[in-house]
Amino acid sequence: MTKLLLSVHVLAAVIAIGPVAVAASMFPAALRAATPDQTALRLLHRICRVYAGVGIVVPVFGLATGSSLGVLGDAWLLVSIALTAAAAGVLGLLVLPRQRDVLAGVRVEPSRLAAHAGVFNLLWAVVTVLMIVRPGSTTGA
Repeated sequence: MTKLLLSVHVLAAVIAIGPVAVAASMFPAALRAATPDQTALRLLHRICRVYAGVGIVVPVFGLATGSSLGVLGDAWLLVSIALTAAAAGVLGLLVLPRQRDVLAGVRVEPSRLAAHAGVFNLLWAVVTVLMIVRPGSTTGA
């Protein structure tokens, strides 16, 4: 059962978080264009919004996997959970609302939006490394 949980967790991370990371990073560049293409901006925002919703599966199956492995109290996992929550906060409180503002005609600095997307991506990169390296883990990594 652990292998199934882990497989769903990893697949969900690749399938859900990957598109959000790419679309969030592309949005500021599309916004900087001389005449921003509203269709492209709407599509990138929709990708971020929809895949963020799908991304809920990642921590759900991550917690189930951690429970199955008996590592829910391990420091590397607790840090990963905190960073995942921070990434969700950056996406939900900074990236998606600013994208919505742009689509509503509010002026938003592309550089600030790019910085938010960069922080989101950096947080996920650190979580990914922690999931692979598992510092201090006794699970055989």
